[in-house]
Amino acid sequence: MTHLLKFFSILAICSLLGCKQDKTLASIETAVASKKVAPIPRDKAFKDYWYSGTAELSSYTLKQSRYGEVREGEVVLVFVTEPFSLSKQVKLDRPKDAGTDNVSVMKLNNIRTFNTGIYDYSIVTSSFTPIDVQNHPNTLKLNTSIQEWCGHTFTQLNLADTHYTFKEFSYFESEGDTERDIPKALLEDELLTRIRINNGQLPLGETDMILSTLYSRFTHKKVEVAKADISKTESDGTLHYTIAYKNYDRTVTIDVENSFPYKIVSWTEDNGDGLITEAKLKASLNEPYWNQKKLTDESKREELHLKK
Repeated sequence: MTHLLKFFSILAICSLLGCKQDKTLASIETAVASKKVAPIPRDKAFKDYWYSGTAELSSYTLKQSRYGEVREGEVVLVFVTEPFSLSKQVKLDRPKDAGTDNVSVMKLNNIRTFNTGIYDYSIVTSSFTPIDVQNHPNTLKLNTSIQEWCGHTFTQLNLADTHYTFKEFSYFESEGDTERDIPKALLEDELLTRIRINNGQLPLGETDMILSTLYSRFTHKKVEVAKADISKTESDGTLHYTIAYKNYDRTVTIDVENSFPYKIVSWTEDNGDGLITEAKLKASLNEPYWNQKKLTDESKREELHLKK
């Protein structure tokens, strides 16, 4: 049983059995090993919020470190549950006909935009993480697309039995078009989703983690499994997570509301160059945005305080 699966299984047993804070890890792991772990119970609040037929749309001010300077920009996080094909790893058109191939996932579209001098960047990272973390403990699919005036790059990871299949398409000669396997591990790019699914919680301590695809692109470092320490503190109703890599000069912090639905308040990225990337929450709405295509629907952008 992997470290990540143990965490999610332990979380499930605590939910089912009402484990106290002083319950030892050893006794919980014994319980996990001795019986089949049921899925984490999803209460009415979770179901009403995440299966309401809407998406959670949150806007953030962005200060983005790039090329030795900090740029002003925006981030939009789109969280929504969808029926997903386990075998094809795409959204299902006819989920009722899919049987056991239908897996409910939380999709996160992380849209980041900013300018560098005369030209602009537009970045979308999409992750697809199963709600049932006991039977499906790993994110099924992740991709990142970067468009800027120099060109376009695309990176994708697809979950296989023992690894992720990694594909990257780049205009840089030294990188080109590549395909390889990466051992399964927690993705840095799925941390925000894990927080939402697991009642504000992340696995603490030393963790195997796959580097952020955006960090990889910006620093031209190889996407691989690395050791990271995850720690947590709490103050004023906010959970503060710190993710510090051991062999990379990279530290990420995430602030989360310490109550349902555990919205992401802010995060920072520090790559050791003295410049901090920072995103702070502006506004949040729950809307069926896919149906809001009319000119009159642009008022929703005003509610989210988005730039034109």
